[in-house]
Amino acid sequence: MSQTLGDVVSLLHSWYPPATADSWDAVGLVLGDPAAPVRKVLFAVDPTEAVAREAAEWGADLLVVHHPLFLTPVTSFAATTPKGRTAATLAGAGCALLTAHTNADQAVDGVSEAMAKALGLTDLAPLVPAPAEALDRLAVYVPADAAAPVRAAMAEAGAGAIGHYDHCSFQSPGEGRFRPLEGADPAIGTVGNLEVVPEERIEVVLPRSRRADVVRALLAAHPYEQPAYSVVEVADPGIAEAGTGRRGVIEPMTLAAFAESVAAALPETAGGVRVAGQPDREVKRVAVCGGAGDFLLDRLAGSDVDVYVTSDLRHHRAAEFLEAGGPALIDVAHWSAEWTWLPVVRAKLQEALGDTVETRVSTIRTDPWTARI
Repeated sequence: MSQTLGDVVSLLHSWYPPATADSWDAVGLVLGDPAAPVRKVLFAVDPTEAVAREAAEWGADLLVVHHPLFLTPVTSFAATTPKGRTAATLAGAGCALLTAHTNADQAVDGVSEAMAKALGLTDLAPLVPAPAEALDRLAVYVPADAAAPVRAAMAEAGAGAIGHYDHCSFQSPGEGRFRPLEGADPAIGTVGNLEVVPEERIEVVLPRSRRADVVRALLAAHPYEQPAYSVVEVADPGIAEAGTGRRGVIEPMTLAAFAESVAAALPETAGGVRVAGQPDREVKRVAVCGGAGDFLLDRLAGSDVDVYVTSDLRHHRAAEFLEAGGPALIDVAHWSAEWTWLPVVRAKLQEALGDTVETRVSTIRTDPWTARI
C-alpha cells in the first residue's frame, strides 16, 4: 500500500509533536502536497542547496531535516538566494520538506537521546523533564441507574483518556442525602422531605484544557437539577521520558579515554573534539545536549555529573563554569552531535512503514567548518 505525504507527516508528528517545539521555532511541513504519494524519504541535518540537489537526484519525495529552512521571516524565496534555490530545487523535483527541530530535541528517540546512546550512555533520563500535560481530577455523584450515561457523556467530551486507553474511570457506591427546599424541582424526592438515595461516585482524569467541555457534558447528562461534583488540579509529577538533554552513566574511565570514545562515536569534522578538564579525571556520570547547550550550564553547576558533552560552548561561560568547580566539558561539532538522530528516525520510519517506502540518510557533510590549520 502506497503512503501519502500526509500519512508520513502524521507519523513523524506523532513521534515529534510540533506543539512541543519552542515558541520561536519553525517546524512542521514546509513544502509539499499532503495528498502526494511518498516512496522515498531522505534525512539530513541541514536543508542546504547541496542536500536539496541530493534529494532531487535520488528522486526523494520527502526531505526531513532538523534545522529549519525559514527560521527567520523572509519576504521572498526566489532562486536568487540560497534558501530560495533550496526551495526551488525541491519544488522542481516534486520533493516535500519537513522540519523537526526543538520538537525533536526533547522527544523520546530524539536528538539528545540519540546522541546519548551513540556515546554509550545507559540509564537515561532528561536533564530537564518536559512538563506533563496539565490534568484535572473530577468526581461526581450520580444515582446508580444514571451512572452509565454520565460516564459516557464525560468520556465523549474528553475525560478518561490515559495513555493508549480511553473511557477510564473509577466508580464506588455510597448514599446521597439531600432535602429539596421551596422552589426546587427535584428529579428524586419531594420538597421538604429528607431523601437518602443509592448513588455512585465516579472519578475521571481529564486534560485541563477540556475542563469546561467535560463539566458541561456531565451537567447535561446528569438527572439532578443541582449535581454535586468537584474538580481538583493534579500536580505535575515531574517524571518524564521526554525533556531537554539527557543524563546517564558509562563504565568508569578517564576523561581522556572518554573523549577519545566520543570522537570515535561521532562523524569526523574539521573542528574535532575539544576537552576542558584534567585528562586523568575519572568520569562515570555523563550529561549531554544535542546542539548548542551552554544554556544548561547553570543547571549542571554543583550537580553530580562528571562531564558534560554538548556544542557551541562560549569562552567566558565555559571558563566561569570550570572555575566554579563544574563538571568537565567536551565540546563537539554541532552538526556531528545532531547527525546521530538521523539513523534513529530513519530506522523508526522504515520499521513503521516497511517496504512501502525507501529511506536514506544524506551522505553530505553540512558542518560549515571545512579545515583546521
